[in-house]
Amino acid sequence: MTEITINRVECLVFRAPVDVPVVAAFGAFHDRPVVLVRVEDGDGAFGWGEIWCNFPNSGAEHRARWIETLIGPRLLNRTFDSPQSAYDALTAETHVWTIQSGEPGTIAQCLAGIDIALWDLVGRRDGVSLRKMLSPTALDAVPAYASGINPDGSVEMAARSRAAGFRNFKLKIGFGRDKDLANMQGIVSELTPGERFMVDANQAWDVPTAIDMAGAMADLPITWLEEPLPADRPVEEWTELSSAAGVSLAGGENLRGLEAYRLLVESGWCSFVQPDACKWGGITGCWRVVQMIADAGLTYCPHFLAGGIGLVASAQLLAAAAGDGLLEVDFNDNPLREELAKPYPQLVEGNFILNDAPGLGVEPDLAAVSDLRVQYAEIT
Repeated sequence: MTEITINRVECLVFRAPVDVPVVAAFGAFHDRPVVLVRVEDGDGAFGWGEIWCNFPNSGAEHRARWIETLIGPRLLNRTFDSPQSAYDALTAETHVWTIQSGEPGTIAQCLAGIDIALWDLVGRRDGVSLRKMLSPTALDAVPAYASGINPDGSVEMAARSRAAGFRNFKLKIGFGRDKDLANMQGIVSELTPGERFMVDANQAWDVPTAIDMAGAMADLPITWLEEPLPADRPVEEWTELSSAAGVSLAGGENLRGLEAYRLLVESGWCSFVQPDACKWGGITGCWRVVQMIADAGLTYCPHFLAGGIGLVASAQLLAAAAGDGLLEVDFNDNPLREELAKPYPQLVEGNFILNDAPGLGVEPDLAAVSDLRVQYAEIT
């Protein structure tokens, strides 16, 4: 890769209203925000990235202010020899900020978005797709699953996602034993051969409850049970649950740092590892984790539930990994998914089809969502 010198940074916040809130065990999303970052060099080459801002979604503007006032100016007019070196330098330089502000997550999310944008810029400039920059054996399509299936109307929502082309489905649980089991059984009863079904408890339970629920669902064809415990519970609790459960466990979306992922991978309880590239690590950090996952013989399944740029970045990572993981695609209505990633990839028989265009291969249609933009900043 040749050197990168950024002389312009833009940050845009969008907010889309929704008729039906997206519900998780920890709370509901009453609208859908997205924070995008755009970086540009002196020759006009540019790239797009996305910054995680799902919860609380009122924090979207706050993350944009971090880019505008601190992180963007730190990046401006500096030369780096690669996105990796930029990511490592900015991570080191902002460490004291994480302590002083008490916001390590917010800063990690901002750096993740910047990193994705730098990779996109380099790919566009060099004429190579992101996945091919990471691996010459990258796939051109990845299997996807319909995510965000709510506890109310779950069977109908799964049916709509099947009609839209999905062949794999993930249900939100953590709303009480009877309701969770009824929803699981309802979806399972409609599965056809070859379809897969997952459940996500969103950190809702303690160990006894998780063991009880895992036992209750042991006879159902469930590919994984995701985040049944709070992500920061000690490894001994996860190991206890794994030993008692009759279902494979998944997690990793709420971790930060290579050491945290190394502990997860080496602990033995997690079968499906789910870093979120917009929440921590961007392309640089997550690709390092992907290699760690592969070396351990585990399955990489990127977590993602927001806008189109982050979704396609996750798909490019999964395609580069060339394993047997699944791409998470939110099935709830959200114009900030399709309109912010044009041309939006097609879904064909459950597979998310990636184009051969350089970088991410997509761009936001800013005119289509101009009425949803609520904040803008330019740093030059």
